[in-house]
Amino acid sequence: MQPQILPQARDRIFKQVDVFTATPYRGNALAVVLDGRGLADEQMQRFARWTNLSETTFLLPPRTGQADYRVRIFTPGGELPFAGHPTLGSAHSWLEAGGVPHSSEFIVQECDVGLVRLRRDGTRLAFAAPSLQRSDPGPETVAQVVAALGLQARQVVAAQSLDNGPVWLGLLLDSPATVLGLTPDHRELERLGHKVGVAALYPGPGAGPQLEVRAFAAPIGVAEDPVTGSLNASLAQWLIEERRLPACYLAAQGACLDRAGRIHIDRDERGQVWVGGDSVTCISGTVTL
Repeated sequence: MQPQILPQARDRIFKQVDVFTATPYRGNALAVVLDGRGLADEQMQRFARWTNLSETTFLLPPRTGQADYRVRIFTPGGELPFAGHPTLGSAHSWLEAGGVPHSSEFIVQECDVGLVRLRRDGTRLAFAAPSLQRSDPGPETVAQVVAALGLQARQVVAAQSLDNGPVWLGLLLDSPATVLGLTPDHRELERLGHKVGVAALYPGPGAGPQLEVRAFAAPIGVAEDPVTGSLNASLAQWLIEERRLPACYLAAQGACLDRAGRIHIDRDERGQVWVGGDSVTCISGTVTL
């Protein structure tokens, strides 16, 4: 077999942005290569491992006239068909670099799940949550994951398998204190092969967050993700549909990693769930790839 010939390295525009926060270094960092043309899969994956961030994205020309740009999303462990914080951070970076959308109403991103619309609310961006497939997970699966999380069965209020591109085992727990107190066995979660999202409702209405969220993704090389758009999208679709949460609410994620991620959820009159958050650029420059 002939060895793969990789293209010669060159300088490419690069940004590192913090997503789901307006305060630098309090959200979820994302590396964005604004021109991924000519890069082989191996180069993209190697760079994503090197950044050691939960996700690294590469922007490319769209393959359809309906999209403004195309994005490929890599974790240290592999490529994702869709992810939320890379969607917001990539759109933020593309706009900041001078990108002009075809539409005055939406930005349209192409990724492996298809076309994803984003809308602007001042400086904040929100993406339209992809369609969700959800089902009841098997009791044995739930029991294994509950044990790996160090939980008791009585602390689990509800469980669902959530698939909007990425697949999460979603667990609704009895209290935010339970969510924040978890110390999972990440090796066991990796062995089981499940990405796990846990959440709990805050009691009563209030000015602060109504949902506390954590995301454990050992199977893709990320023990705990600071703030997770795809998970929050699927949690919103599940919990709003079951009337456990209102159509508009604020979620918090990242406290256990000294972050303060805030995810703005809004289901419109057509039933479309929008997942919004602020983004701020922390690093601008070039990267040699």
